[in-house]
Amino acid sequence: MANLVHAAQRKAFSVVLDNVMKKAEKSRGEGYVEVINYMQKLMGDTWPDSAYDKLRNTFSKGGKYAQFFDRILENTDTAFIKGLFMSIGFEAAFTGYRKVKANEKKYGCHLPWLIIFDPTSACNLKCIGCWAAEYGYKSSLTWEQMDDLVTQGKELGIHAYIMTGGEPTVRKRDIVKLAKKHYDCAFMLFTNGTLVDQEFCDGMRESKNIILSMSIEGDEEATDSRRGKGTFQKIMNAMNLLHENGLVYGTSICYTSANYKAVTSDEFIDFLIDKGVTFSWYFHYMPIGNDADVSLLLNPEQREYMYNRIREIRGWEGGKQLFCMDFQNDGQFVHGCIAGGKHYCHINSNGDVEPCVFVHYSTANIKEKPLIDCLRQPLFMKYQQAQPFNENMLQPCPMLENPEILREIVKQSGAKSTDMISPESVDHLCDKCEQYAKDWDPVADRLWKQGHPDYVPSEKSRVEELVKES
Repeated sequence: MANLVHAAQRKAFSVVLDNVMKKAEKSRGEGYVEVINYMQKLMGDTWPDSAYDKLRNTFSKGGKYAQFFDRILENTDTAFIKGLFMSIGFEAAFTGYRKVKANEKKYGCHLPWLIIFDPTSACNLKCIGCWAAEYGYKSSLTWEQMDDLVTQGKELGIHAYIMTGGEPTVRKRDIVKLAKKHYDCAFMLFTNGTLVDQEFCDGMRESKNIILSMSIEGDEEATDSRRGKGTFQKIMNAMNLLHENGLVYGTSICYTSANYKAVTSDEFIDFLIDKGVTFSWYFHYMPIGNDADVSLLLNPEQREYMYNRIREIRGWEGGKQLFCMDFQNDGQFVHGCIAGGKHYCHINSNGDVEPCVFVHYSTANIKEKPLIDCLRQPLFMKYQQAQPFNENMLQPCPMLENPEILREIVKQSGAKSTDMISPESVDHLCDKCEQYAKDWDPVADRLWKQGHPDYVPSEKSRVEELVKES
């Protein structure tokens, strides 16, 4: 019965989407407002009415984001756009999210609506400082294991998947096969972009549910110095090919003390827009691994610059026609850390289920246990007991800004390092973050109070609560 209801809802959504897209082609502003109206009807009270009112006001006046979507519609294959709306909008954000919430009550824990996993640890590049390279090049999930993971995930309501590595496109034929079978899921790949070819683009157009997010360090010199000579031009060739095929794509950028201004400059952002990029994920450098270079950590002044700069770029007025998210400074929008199964988790190429792509510890493996048992492992339950790790959402991470919490969680849960080449103790990892956390604390406090004047931090620390609970 549930399958019949879902099929009927999917069909109805598809019909409405066809009508809305036809209207958008004739009258963009009117079409956008109709999409927003339908979103509000579909999502109910997921967002406040004021959020929809703001969207309607912005798009009806032809503002920056209306122009942004105009650009997408002009350059993207219509069938591909519809496929993304069906997989991301209907399956993941609407029906999947609701099923996840219902299963949370059933299983008595948070469940992710998104899973990040590594098809392989293999990579055709060896980038300086890459955390994925710490896993080595000898492990992979079989196609059957990936298929089983997604199948189990869908039973829980999880219809959104991101692939990292290694380099996921080393397995591009398996990935297309997986995406075609699970047409009701959305797949994003964090990729170096160097293996993108016409065959892969054909597969993406056919499946209509794969998006690429390509890693780039800045200009040609910066990218090639870290990723190898000729890499930048290969990324440009990939963007050209994706654009020619009418596909949506973005970038994944790790910002450090050395490149933070370069990768957020007007010149660089304009360059990305000219290359057809529609979104950019910004990730704060994390000192992961026994040989991590702590000098690449930002100082408080540099991080505050990033906090303000990303908000300028994506501002409703002015800014750039590019959607950006800074995962370290945007904690306020997701109520702090979302890892540990709260909203997402990471599974490495060996099958270890980790709380985060940057926290390589685990007490469960999908090769040994059902997915639901892995999501209820002791490490994840400790994570969820302690979240949010800080009342100030500009200090969201249990490692970078609250290292004393990660120490306690890992030790209490009995989690072990999942690094297959050079295991790193939690003390070694957290020691590298202590001074950073101390220096950032007063700046984060000032910035948070600017937007939350009534904010008064609790006297009792989360570590004290964890110790008491244990």
